[in-house]
Amino acid sequence: MVRCFLIHTVCPVSALGPGESRVLYSRVFGPDEAVVSEQTRELNPEERRLLQKEKVALVARHVHGSVSLSREASGRPLVETVPGEEALALQEADSGVVRLRAGDPFKEEMSALWLGVQSLSFTLVCEPHENLLLAEGTLRNLTRHCLEHLHMLGQGSEVLLRSHRVDTLLSRLLPHGQLLFLNHRFAQSLEKEVTAYMAK
Repeated sequence: MVRCFLIHTVCPVSALGPGESRVLYSRVFGPDEAVVSEQTRELNPEERRLLQKEKVALVARHVHGSVSLSREASGRPLVETVPGEEALALQEADSGVVRLRAGDPFKEEMSALWLGVQSLSFTLVCEPHENLLLAEGTLRNLTRHCLEHLHMLGQGSEVLLRSHRVDTLLSRLLPHGQLLFLNHRFAQSLEKEVTAYMAK
């Protein structure tokens, strides 16, 4: 099962310190660990929300570090693409996996798959037994739709204003955090449905 999906920055933002990342969108799947855990059961809903927000921010920092190291090691210059070149940007994207140890930030060990597209990172946090190849395909599909339909490469990114569209994408491509094995016909049908919704 996928535990969370997030979109965050991986390049310097003027308001942030070095190594920090701004989370633009996050969605957590599955049971809330704060409710299940004995230590945090007494927290009120606002404290639980803040605890969850801290966990997502910690994942974003881990991924930010991994993306930075990957880009430094590759030595390739970061080439800015313009709106309309989303397919090229996705093809040139860096990708990787970060192992999140138990307790840092989740109770159990997790894997964070990331796709670094220019100044953004798209991340799926999966349970350790998940099929990472299937998760990568789903992440690339989600990223492609976000880039094409939310115009995330341009100056006026719509991800903050249209988070309901990302929610809809996730409900179709990653229902309740479950990775889907798609045959060709079902994938085409899903593609048409998503494209029709995003065109509205």
